[in-house]
Amino acid sequence: MAAGFAPPLARVLPDLLAEQARLCPDALAAIGETSRVSFAQLHEGAAKIAAALRRDGISRGDRIGMLLGNGPEWLEIFFGASMAGAVVVPLSTWSTRAELEFLIVDSGIGTLFVRPRFLDRDFAADLVELSAAGRTARLRTVVVLGPAASAGFVTMDSFLRDAPPVAALAPGDGPSAADDAVVLYTSGSTSRPKGVRLRHYAIVENGFNIGERQGLRPGDRVFLPTPLFWSYGSANALPAALTHGACMVLPEKFEPASALAMIERERCTAIYTLPAITTALLRHPDFDRARTKTLRTGLTIGSPRDFLAAAQDLGVPDLCNIYGATETCGNCAVTDHRWPLERRARCQGLPLPGQIFRFRDLDSGELLTSGRTGLVEVSGYVSPGYSGVSASLNPDVFADDGFYRTGDMGFIDEDGSFVFVGRDSDMIKRAGINISPAEIEDVMKTFPGISQAAVAGVPDPERGELVVAYVVAAGDGPVATDALMEHCRAQLSKYKLPDRIEIAETLPLTATGKLQRKELRKIAATMLAGLSGASPA
Repeated sequence: MAAGFAPPLARVLPDLLAEQARLCPDALAAIGETSRVSFAQLHEGAAKIAAALRRDGISRGDRIGMLLGNGPEWLEIFFGASMAGAVVVPLSTWSTRAELEFLIVDSGIGTLFVRPRFLDRDFAADLVELSAAGRTARLRTVVVLGPAASAGFVTMDSFLRDAPPVAALAPGDGPSAADDAVVLYTSGSTSRPKGVRLRHYAIVENGFNIGERQGLRPGDRVFLPTPLFWSYGSANALPAALTHGACMVLPEKFEPASALAMIERERCTAIYTLPAITTALLRHPDFDRARTKTLRTGLTIGSPRDFLAAAQDLGVPDLCNIYGATETCGNCAVTDHRWPLERRARCQGLPLPGQIFRFRDLDSGELLTSGRTGLVEVSGYVSPGYSGVSASLNPDVFADDGFYRTGDMGFIDEDGSFVFVGRDSDMIKRAGINISPAEIEDVMKTFPGISQAAVAGVPDPERGELVVAYVVAAGDGPVATDALMEHCRAQLSKYKLPDRIEIAETLPLTATGKLQRKELRKIAATMLAGLSGASPA
């Protein structure tokens, strides 16, 4: 079912922006907390950045990093780099110094645009320290968005000052439809984030189909409280809105009171939410359905209860349920906004046009017939593979015939819709964010006095899953859990920190010494249930 909106002619992201700048130059493209830009203004600003990048020798296929919060300037740099033919690598603003070092080295970026101080992070200090230690040798240029720059960095004003006049790209300078548009880093079952490559045509075409399922239209205002460095933002909300002439409303960070105020003030008509965001909005003392009355459509994930809370309590009557991964350009199945509410709540929708599902038996690996639950594999608008050190995983994750092995369990129901059953992988999903147990375990094992560490996710009605860590002492001495938490806090983003650390004499291991993570989850669930007085699920 399509909403009937005409698909764009463009097959690369910069051409898509240029197309909208011609069709509706004065329409708003983005609203930030302190600024707003039309499609024409966004295109003009991006073209200036592209000209400066070309002056500095940036060419097709080079990688440009971004380390800043949501806002019109994020979009301007994103499209400017793309116009120059570069591959954009948005970096997480939650990154610690150690995480930032890995991302810069693994991605191979040569230029980085950064907000020197963002929230509680001093990225300028991090970059100075990493540079002094010789950890960023391939990073040639750092452009800071601020009034002053540290030694060796340049301000955005200086970067743009000597740029040549904006001119059309020469043939072959810009990207082609099959070129990588972005590399998005996502957590998974490995101890390090994986760099997911996504191509221009896949983002544009799949994004259009996502917008169709939502019923987006020109003039819609799409509230995005999640980061643009996620695929939910840059590979989903951005192309869905842009292909339909809609405006993105971009708070720098999510905070319930300011989010409610922005939705009300800007009369937002669509929202990209998650269960934790929905809960935070509903529980805020300033929440009133009258403040969200303009919301009509949008996307969310979660259980039927999570979905109904957003659709009914928050007040988004045409809300869509979804399934997907970064590797599938954000979504590969979306419910139609016109379906009855009950149908939207119980499934994740028909596969999007061009996305093909198949299922394998968990034990035998044999392909299953429709209607039977199995391991989910998807082809179509999917990543061509991982970048950096994670490229070694490509043969195991991406089949020779182009299917992506998701590690999830699901089936196609009698109506042809996909139904998500659960995750076969060890990954923890907390408040809609993927967390790798192995990454947390690797950090905990570097703490003095720890011989073993294991992390499990335990179901939680509000946050999806809680992160519970078990550690085994190396000797007879006690483990200082407060100090261990501080050690984790210095190495890991806040959302990866354990909710609870338990001291264990042993861990559940197989005869060959492999961690029995399912057994660990049972132990953790029983422990938490005992503390709350409830029965474990």
